[in-house]
Parts: sequence; C-alpha cells; structure tokens
Amino acid sequence: MLLAAAILGGWAISLVALLAQDLAHLSPAVLLLGVLLRSLCQTGLFIVGHDAMHGLLVPAHAGWNQRCGALALALYGALPYELCRRNHLRHHGAPGTDQDPDFCTEGSASPVAWYVRFLKGYLSAPQMALLLSGWGLLAVVATPGQVLLFCTVPLLLSSLQLFVVGTYLPHRQAPQPGDPHHAISLDLPEWLSLLACFHFGYHWEHHAYPQLAWHQLPLSRRARGGDCYAIGSALWKPHWLAGRTKSRKWREPPSPLPTTGPLMG
Repeated sequence: MLLAAAILGGWAISLVALLAQDLAHLSPAVLLLGVLLRSLCQTGLFIVGHDAMHGLLVPAHAGWNQRCGALALALYGALPYELCRRNHLRHHGAPGTDQDPDFCTEGSASPVAWYVRFLKGYLSAPQMALLLSGWGLLAVVATPGQVLLFCTVPLLLSSLQLFVVGTYLPHRQAPQPGDPHHAISLDLPEWLSLLACFHFGYHWEHHAYPQLAWHQLPLSRRARGGDCYAIGSALWKPHWLAGRTKSRKWREPPSPLPTTGPLMG
C-alpha cells in the first residue's frame, strides 16, 4: 500500500509541478523529460488499479481495496473500475481465446488493429465525456498546451506501453500445448522491466501467480532462474524479446514462492 501511495503522490505532485511551469521557459529536453515522467506516473496509476483488481492493495479490507483501485483508474483515464475488473478477470480466466477481451482472435490482425480493439474494450462515451471534462477544467487553471503535453500525451503513451509490453508482446504467440496461460515474459533486466511497464512484461509470472503484486514479480522470475515458460512444445518460437529458446521444461519455483492460486479480487 505504501508503494501505491507513493505512485499516487508522485502522479499528483508531478502534475501540479508541471502545470505550474511556463512552457516558453522550458527547453525541449526538459519538456521531453516531463512528458516521459508523466507517462511513467500515468502507467503507475493503472498498475495500482490493476493490483486492486486482484485484491492486493488492501487485502484485509475489500471495500477500501476497491475504493483505492477505483480512484487510481479514475485518475488514470476516468475508467470504470468494475468494468475493468470484470474484463481483466475474464482475461485471466480464458487467455488467448475468444472469451478474452484483451486478445485479438484474428490471427492476421496487425498490432494497430489489435490496439484499437484493445481500447474499444475499455472506452465509452460517458468515460470519454468525464475525461474531456476533467481536461477542460485543468485547461481553465493552466493552459491547453500544458494539458496536452502533461495529461493527454502521457495518457496516450501509457496506453501504448500497457498494450505493447503488457498485452501484445506477451500474448501474440499462438496457444501452445502445455501453456495454460498463453503468455511469455519479456527477457528484460529488472531496471528496464520497471521502466518499461512496472514489471508487467514479466507476464508469464503474473498469470501463473496473480496473487503477487507488481513489485514481487522479479522475485518470482529470479526464483525460476529466468526460465519463465510453461511450454511443452519443442516447436515453440518466442518473440525475440523472450530471449533464449532452449531449456523450456517446466520447473516448479522453490519455496517460499507461493504456488499458483485462484484469481483474487
């Protein structure tokens, strides 16, 4: 919960600090750094909401867990918490099938088509009206240019981050025998995995251990020695970011890492 509070605080502080700046006095490098910082904070908000969907923010108090998750997703993009939660648990329940709202079942679909379908599952007219109203209010106290740079662009970049690192690359492979999660993990060092999408690229671990919070996923991956695939087919060909293709045999993680449990939330 402390990490979630830090992410929420960082998001709010960065927003207030950057909206208080005069864009004419900021160099292009500082503007770029501000946009990237806001994008990272924006992605962090969704990760906080995502952990709430699995009941991980305030495990002992379901009501507060839901309220914190709803706040994070509302700040992220005026997203309705219950809809996101239902869709995400459906994604875990049937990954890579036509019952998975995050998966594009058309094998020939381009990444762009998949991204558009991904967005349609979460966007609606009321949600967009709330989002645009919020940006409009911010533009009254700041300027439209500041809102565009530090709110709109970071949200778009964050949605791409979440899609590419947390959906497209981990789930783009066709389902394979022995892979109940239809997922791979990206072979990234932990510091880059954190910056890429708060370790959401360690996606096999997330599906295998949904009871682990985002910051615990590197521990799970290290416990498995980086070989994070439950793949039974010798013909399986991962994306280049998945790393080496040898030694794909199932290996149970050592204690005290939790074993695969039911979906939470």
